[in-house]
Amino acid sequence: MCGRFAINDQVNDRISEFVRDTGRDFHEWDPFTSWNVKPTQQIPALLETLAEDGEVQRRSAAARWSLVPPWATDLKRRFPTFNARSEGLAEKRTWRGPLKSSRALIPAAGYYEWQTAEDGTKTPHWIHLERPLNFAGLYSWWKPKGDDAADWLLTATILTRPSVGPVAELHDRAPLILPDEARPDWLDPATEGTQALVDAMVDASTPLTERLEFHPVRPLRGDGPELIEPA
Repeated sequence: MCGRFAINDQVNDRISEFVRDTGRDFHEWDPFTSWNVKPTQQIPALLETLAEDGEVQRRSAAARWSLVPPWATDLKRRFPTFNARSEGLAEKRTWRGPLKSSRALIPAAGYYEWQTAEDGTKTPHWIHLERPLNFAGLYSWWKPKGDDAADWLLTATILTRPSVGPVAELHDRAPLILPDEARPDWLDPATEGTQALVDAMVDASTPLTERLEFHPVRPLRGDGPELIEPA
């Protein structure tokens, strides 16, 4: 699973590169760094949409980390929606709509996971690679009901998969991390998302998941680069 992650300067640079690639500036993300991003906080979502002329345009936008489906009447959910299991994703009411046409990348410097010892003690670990990670995500636009309601709210979730490789020692779930070569297939707005697409992304993510590096860190309190220092 992925319940905490980090955004650093490298991630902000990746976001700027993403929107510049199309020659248009659809940068709706105000760069900041955080080493302790939590569900319901603002996270960057990288999207591809079709313009009226049929041209693909790339956008970066701030999204609430916990997807709210359009049919929801409020922000409260019976179950957590900051993560979505990749298995059987297309069968779930909350996810199947966004999967079809609202897929995103959530860039991160790395993420945290807690390893539970036999005595119940939980130790946080910092998990990363040598460069920023691309989490596969879904997004949804939600608007409160009523004439005086606030503007549309962009919300997002991060997909997860079964852990493989050394990181499986920590937890049986891991975020779905996409290699650069899989990014176009996942984001393509002309492609209807299916379970077959999700399964292909899981397969593509396996080599990166197997390479993840990690080390124990101190309890996550506050915010700052010291949070990822080895304990």
